[in-house]
Amino acid sequence: MKKISLVKKLKNDILQCQACSWYCKIPPGETGICGVRRNIKGNLVLLPYGKAVGLSPDPVEKKPLFHFLPGTKALSFGTLGCNFSCDFCQNWFQSQSPKETKKKDDFNKKHEELDGLIEGYSRNATPKEIVSFAKSLNCRSIAYTYNEPTVFIEYAYDTMVLAKKARLKNIFVSNGYESNETFFLLKDYLDAINIDLKSFRPDFYQKICKAKIAPVLDNIKKFWQAGIWVEVTTLVIPGENDSTSELKDIAKFLAGVSKDMPWHISAFHPDYKMIDRSRTSHEKLREVHRIGKEAGLHYVYLGNVSDGDHTATYCPNCQNKIINRDGYNVEVFGITKGKCRFCSTVIAGIWK
Repeated sequence: MKKISLVKKLKNDILQCQACSWYCKIPPGETGICGVRRNIKGNLVLLPYGKAVGLSPDPVEKKPLFHFLPGTKALSFGTLGCNFSCDFCQNWFQSQSPKETKKKDDFNKKHEELDGLIEGYSRNATPKEIVSFAKSLNCRSIAYTYNEPTVFIEYAYDTMVLAKKARLKNIFVSNGYESNETFFLLKDYLDAINIDLKSFRPDFYQKICKAKIAPVLDNIKKFWQAGIWVEVTTLVIPGENDSTSELKDIAKFLAGVSKDMPWHISAFHPDYKMIDRSRTSHEKLREVHRIGKEAGLHYVYLGNVSDGDHTATYCPNCQNKIINRDGYNVEVFGITKGKCRFCSTVIAGIWK
């Protein structure tokens, strides 16, 4: 466990957590919305500090990041806990199980169950050990992922500092709910972030994710303006966020931030509390691809489907193919020193 610095002390030993945009007010003995940040005798403690879940090398394209060190590996890990409660979560046990213990009436029993859950589902790994492991596997970066990294920000931050010293890049895969305090903590150490923009409707965020959309939109703009590489993913769920008007609104928003920001459009498959929904059709994904391109976005990609034409990268000027992707097999043949080798147009991204 680690004492938290992102905290404000209120009256009656109540602590306000400042890790994410919920700014939870946590009474003694309780945890915040995420289920893993507990007020212990006036100190806010991150329960899974040093308790990693995952800790395995992934293709960076799996994050997904298509314009960030293509073809390289990222050592990926997370913890338990999340500040969202998405009905379609594919990592629901990891993200949501700590919240179930909050419902128990017996104070001591729920503490014991949560602590046992974290201990049983995780492996011990210090920030130093994580960085050393990444280097031993010839990874070029460390990805803080699988659950929302903001909820384990101190663990992530300590790892990021050491990673920078070891000349490794840092990647967040995030729901975009970072607080201002966390943003300023991260901005000098974070190299890239993929943010889920799950919908463009406040009611979707409230009903399906138990969250708010405004901080997500603000953070997409904020991270991009700070010079951190940003890619955005939207999971297209039939009957929920797949209307043409809403998808046009998302594309227009992203193009308004930057036409160089890649947009990943992913196919939904039934999971967690949404097992009664159908998978997203390939035809629908291609429709959304057209919407993105018509809005002026230079780089639009399909995800969770096999479609080489719509996962390849094309020069936005001469339209020549410059990166070919077959699953996680990547061939970069049309970029030289960050420019299209056919017409010398700068291709946005981090290539080395």
